[in-house]
Amino acid sequence: MRYIEIGGDRVSVVGLGTWQFGAKEWGWKPEQRDEAVRIVHRAMDLGINLIDTAEAYARGDSEAIIGEAVDSRRNDVFLASKMLPIMPLPKRIRRAAAASLQRLRTDHMDLYQIHWPNPAIPLKTQMKGMRAVRDAGQAKHIGVSNFTLNMWQKAEAALGGPVMTNQVNYSLLRRKPDRLLPWATANGRIVIAYSPLAQGMLSGKYDTANAPADVRKLNTLFTRANIEAARPVLVALSEIARAHGATSAQIALAWLLHHPNVVVIPGAKNVSQLEQNAAAADIRLTDDEYERLTEAADGFHKVGFRAAPQFVGRLFKSSKK
Repeated sequence: MRYIEIGGDRVSVVGLGTWQFGAKEWGWKPEQRDEAVRIVHRAMDLGINLIDTAEAYARGDSEAIIGEAVDSRRNDVFLASKMLPIMPLPKRIRRAAAASLQRLRTDHMDLYQIHWPNPAIPLKTQMKGMRAVRDAGQAKHIGVSNFTLNMWQKAEAALGGPVMTNQVNYSLLRRKPDRLLPWATANGRIVIAYSPLAQGMLSGKYDTANAPADVRKLNTLFTRANIEAARPVLVALSEIARAHGATSAQIALAWLLHHPNVVVIPGAKNVSQLEQNAAAADIRLTDDEYERLTEAADGFHKVGFRAAPQFVGRLFKSSKK
């Protein structure tokens, strides 16, 4: 496993994302709880210490599962969680942090993040609450999630200190976070890539006749048009994977890890998948391989990400209610 520094702490470049733990939208069943605990234990055994969760995941059950799994090995993990920014006033932020700590069975989080921007509440007010959490020892580091570069910089100014991380949807097929990297690298900040495999699209397992049936059926990446547009990326991943004796998913993770100051937090539905994700940390792409993948991804974005009309329509209708 490779590691990177986050504010003086050593953090694995491959972490574990846990949105699926306890989540019915991912097809979760109660009998999977023991497997989830095994996944976390195996992650720690492999040197993965970044475990990321959120109070919103399964209404806190993801945090509870992780709390159970790491209880006796708390010092082996860099524990990260996120608050759902519904009325993110200082008192609410302190209460949310305290509730997360209780579920996680710990007295502090290594990283506490604002899950989404809330433009209705000034960043100065939100960061006052996050600063209080940090100063009370409930969290060692403060981060944000789904923030633009401008918002990240404003959050840091409002906090009056480092906002160490920005967790964003980042993969070969989601390239907007590219623009975060120069500032992050120059200032010792970290981009945490969630959905680094584009929710499985980059694994090469899905095609126009075989789209996932869980929560991903709402992900417009899996429309026929987008699957076809992504085909050159999938072909490049497959060919480079063969050269490394690896999987397409591992190469997609290696592309992200080719960037400085980037870590990835793929999910895992079983121990075997976790082990494959962890092994991606040892894959070093050549510059030519990196450029080939980047150019293929550029081609996908030039075609344009195509949202499914029926999904867009449902979103529009819901916004009118």
